[in-house]
Amino acid sequence: MNLLRTSENSQPTTAQTGAQSRTPVLLFINGTWQPAASTHTFADINPTTRLPYATVADGDVSDIESAITAAKAAQPAWEALPPATRSGFFYKAAEIFQSSQEKFVNALVEETGSGLGKAMFECSLIPLALREAAALTTRATGEILPSNIPGKVNTISRTAAGVVGVISPWNFPLYLSLRGFVYALALGNTAVLKPSEDSPVSGGTILAELFEAAGLPSGVFNVVTCSRDKVKAVAAAMINDPRVARISFTGSTAVGREVATTSAAQFKRVVLELGGKNPVVVLDDADVDYAVNVAFFSAFLHQGQICMSADKIIVARNLYDSFVEKLIAKVSMFEPLEPSNPMAVIAPIINDRQLDRIDRLVKSARDAGATIHLGGEKLGPFYRPTVMTGVTRDMDIYREEIFGPVAFVVPADSEEEAIALANDTVYGLSSSIITGDATRGQILATQIEAGMVHVNDTCVHDEPHCPFGGMKASGWVGKWGASGAIEAFTEQRWISVQTVPRAFPF
Repeated sequence: MNLLRTSENSQPTTAQTGAQSRTPVLLFINGTWQPAASTHTFADINPTTRLPYATVADGDVSDIESAITAAKAAQPAWEALPPATRSGFFYKAAEIFQSSQEKFVNALVEETGSGLGKAMFECSLIPLALREAAALTTRATGEILPSNIPGKVNTISRTAAGVVGVISPWNFPLYLSLRGFVYALALGNTAVLKPSEDSPVSGGTILAELFEAAGLPSGVFNVVTCSRDKVKAVAAAMINDPRVARISFTGSTAVGREVATTSAAQFKRVVLELGGKNPVVVLDDADVDYAVNVAFFSAFLHQGQICMSADKIIVARNLYDSFVEKLIAKVSMFEPLEPSNPMAVIAPIINDRQLDRIDRLVKSARDAGATIHLGGEKLGPFYRPTVMTGVTRDMDIYREEIFGPVAFVVPADSEEEAIALANDTVYGLSSSIITGDATRGQILATQIEAGMVHVNDTCVHDEPHCPFGGMKASGWVGKWGASGAIEAFTEQRWISVQTVPRAFPF
């Protein structure tokens, strides 16, 4: 990668691990780069070419156990460091990242099919998150509470939970992996990251390189990659290990339910960000052109492969025909392009499983009576951007998260019907309201069952200092972001001190 320090122990650079070289990407455990215990590897596939991007160490249960051992051993000394010392590592990492951001952008483009615009957007969040983490090191403050017992002083303190296990996704791998552990580290925890098998570099080892270059102590942050065949066993070993105090998971609701169930059996706290069926609600006083721009960005950024993507667009009846016409016109301007093309907006789908699933949902809805105005077909590794109408609630596409470049538009005859349609889902992650009256939008935002509601802006939005998370089937227990991390990744302890002898009744 040429952006990080090199040493005898250093990982081969990202450039070296591309399709032109078979030098394996190694695991990062206890500050050292090492092959999987089995010495097995797997192919990390470029979604555009469907050819290997890298050869990656295929870790197993013994590797995850080694990483947990390292994290557990490193945690007390890491938490004992002065806050200013801990924060320094995050500031250093932010500096390194900004000086070599292009390398991270290229990894996202090549490994995950991110268009340049999406990759730049994702990378713009990284320094913000690192600096928020740096500031968080002094914010886990305690309290002094009064007592009804004379001479007693009640103190409430917070300490790190311990080891945090992180399971991250492929769609925004760099940022969502970082978000999964960086605030926990700032608060004195250590971490073990298992990135997606579809993004082991941009969602895992590239971050290990970054923190190695920043000088993070050995064992504080560890990365174990594995193939799809080993995911269940490796993840289960992490979740079931009693040395892991927290699980940080971003992914599908179906898998999140399994993670939550397994963790609950061990009374282990989890932070879950799951799927979404995120609506854009266009009210009757909205500017149609602006609403189309918001809906397009919400639905088609990164081919709709974002948990916050909008595939259900609800439009007031008086604007419906005009909106549909203008949305079709806008979407028709964007054909799929290779993600390295600076003009790429619609890039490839991550893998054939997801490509086929999108096509199944669209074709099933068409066969049941929905209208495809544009797109609706595979094109090599791409799916053509698709606009649909006539989708009804008995269709799978109405209920399921599409996770592709597909949007359907439904009319609403009243404000009340629009809100009901927005809430007609098991999910509750993000949402958007477009209106000419911001106050009206703010009032209606309280009626939408979602953890995040953005008035006159896209539902694809994140700011690292804000609490990120959902309701219903979109999230559970904790929230990400600096403001939610203290509750998620620390333990609260009540210590009372009796300063004078207490009088007991017997």
